[in-house]
Amino acid sequence: MKLSISRSRRTAADQALDANALELFARIAQAGSFARAARELGLTRAAVSRRVAAIEAAVGLALFARSTRSLSLTEAGRRLHARARAVLEAAEGARLALRSERDMLGGTLRISAAPVFGVHVLAPLLARFQSLHPALRYELMFTYRKVDLLREGVDIAFRATARPPEDWVVQPLLHYAVRAYGAAGSEPLTGPQALSERICLLVGQHEEPSAAIWVHESGEQIELSLQAGAWGNDLDALLVMAKHGDGVVLSPDFCVPPEAGLVDLLPGWRLDVQEGEWIQALTLPMPAGSETARALLQFLRQQLV
Repeated sequence: MKLSISRSRRTAADQALDANALELFARIAQAGSFARAARELGLTRAAVSRRVAAIEAAVGLALFARSTRSLSLTEAGRRLHARARAVLEAAEGARLALRSERDMLGGTLRISAAPVFGVHVLAPLLARFQSLHPALRYELMFTYRKVDLLREGVDIAFRATARPPEDWVVQPLLHYAVRAYGAAGSEPLTGPQALSERICLLVGQHEEPSAAIWVHESGEQIELSLQAGAWGNDLDALLVMAKHGDGVVLSPDFCVPPEAGLVDLLPGWRLDVQEGEWIQALTLPMPAGSETARALLQFLRQQLV
């Protein structure tokens, strides 16, 4: 079967199959899924689907065979891919020729993140990336408030969320679990129920008892109510209290490295987190999204994922 374009569709096809479209097609085929291609291209999945649909409508042929679990090329798609790959290779060659100039990133990135992630994970990596690109500057907004990227001019927001906005580009960056930690040398607790007998140190507002669901790696779940002995928005202070006292602090595991002087008191158990157990990187779709932000995210993914 040959990939052919009728005369009546040739003008539309010429527009749909320009160099940019062919490069996009090759990248989607290489990624193997619309979702992964969207993350790599800095586009939403819906935008990638629309672009593919426009190409297929112009040529009058299905280029991808879709199923709920996989994405593969049709015969027509394989024929087009051979030519599209040549366009992609030429474009990447041109970018390589300009690498030294392109790699000198500059400007200012506005970054928002929850303080616990920003301080314990993000800040050291930002310092490392800035050492590679000395002309780059950061404006950091470490807050638990959910910022609006477009309205507030934020380039990247790092957020723990299970339901990110559909019109933003989302990249899972770091999987984590919230666990119960106590001072080094403390005996493990017999189960989550034992927390009711301990001083609990909790992030957030907890003047009244707070409901919590604990999940074991076996699938067992236990629901209980926790009364905070200390609470607030400064997790680092609560971690210090746990290290030097009898309190149990509930903390994301990325805040408790081996040298922190704390131990997991409920091995195999984690707190069920409504916001999800992934730190997601949120950016605006291209062209509004920053190329420098995309370069930073690529660096972070290499370090964390």
